[in-house]
Amino acid sequence: MIPDDVVQMKTYTGDNVGCGPQPVRVTVIRRLKGSDGAKPGWYELPVKPSLALYNHSPDGFQWGYQGSGCAQLALAILLDLTEDQDLSVRLHQEFKRHFIATAGKHLMITEPEIRDWLKVKS
Repeated sequence: MIPDDVVQMKTYTGDNVGCGPQPVRVTVIRRLKGSDGAKPGWYELPVKPSLALYNHSPDGFQWGYQGSGCAQLALAILLDLTEDQDLSVRLHQEFKRHFIATAGKHLMITEPEIRDWLKVKS
């Protein structure tokens, strides 16, 4: 949970550099409301939390097509951003078609893009 006095934005990025699962980096920028200074950080998006909900691809994430690695990534991103298991399971296939399958070689999805999409879908 983010404190009320903190503004945060996440960006999900990755480069599809070969066969097999690919890592996805989550860049997080946080700042206090009213402050000019921001604190960037990052972590690798974990696959395990999404596997606990639905096992599409136990090996990991992919993007740029309609496959199981893409479905696992869609579920993982929605779960990471919203922390809402029901919403993530319900919308991940449509999210996959809209964002993940169309990503091409370079994945880059921002929190505002996802939140705007969720406003329409939820």
